[in-house]
Amino acid sequence: MQAAMVCCVLALLPATWLRLSTGDVRPQAGTAHAPSAPVALVFGAGLWDGEPSPYLAHRLDAAADLYAKGKVRAVLVSGDNSRKEYDEPEAMRAYLAERGVPGRRIAADYAGFDTWDSCTRAARVFGVGRALLVSQDFHIRRATALCRAAGIDSYGVGVAEPRDATWYAGGLREIPGAAKAAFDAGVAPDPHFLGPHERGVDSALADAARESGDGDVREGGHGSGHESGHEAGG
Repeated sequence: MQAAMVCCVLALLPATWLRLSTGDVRPQAGTAHAPSAPVALVFGAGLWDGEPSPYLAHRLDAAADLYAKGKVRAVLVSGDNSRKEYDEPEAMRAYLAERGVPGRRIAADYAGFDTWDSCTRAARVFGVGRALLVSQDFHIRRATALCRAAGIDSYGVGVAEPRDATWYAGGLREIPGAAKAAFDAGVAPDPHFLGPHERGVDSALADAARESGDGDVREGGHGSGHESGHEAGG
């Protein structure tokens, strides 16, 4: 009995850390109360027959809404392109473009294989220093904790979903996900692919600055570097 209790306590410690470290996150708040930031970071959530899954489409809808409201000037889509026939970021980019986000304002990370990879690559490869994070309400605390651990000043924008079987399955995944998040935040491992600086976010913000007449294109911690291209994840 005592051993079982100790195991339960240890299993819940990472989830407790997540809750305490993201006490300011309001998973149900949505886009209405989000502050302004240079960039929205959208995490991948799978494709169905080459199109964004319903959960991913809802994340992208929220990002398009943030852009339409002027709360962000660029969107970084981060997903899996580990196989040529599976290109999550391009599907995300196309979906946003169809909903009014100009293609020149969308940057793509083709090696966002998990939440930590997306966060640390956003900071280390794309130079993102401040961002709104977009994901489902059950995942947004973990995403926010990891992006903050990666050095990004982050605000989590939660996307609410019906409490159906898919939602509960996603919530259950957060229990082992919290343990991995605690490890990633503590150890800060390199992502699967690191590579040189990519200028996608820089270019998107520079375009926004030219259009608005604002000369500050480096807001959010962006630096200069060299384009490493689409090949990072494929």
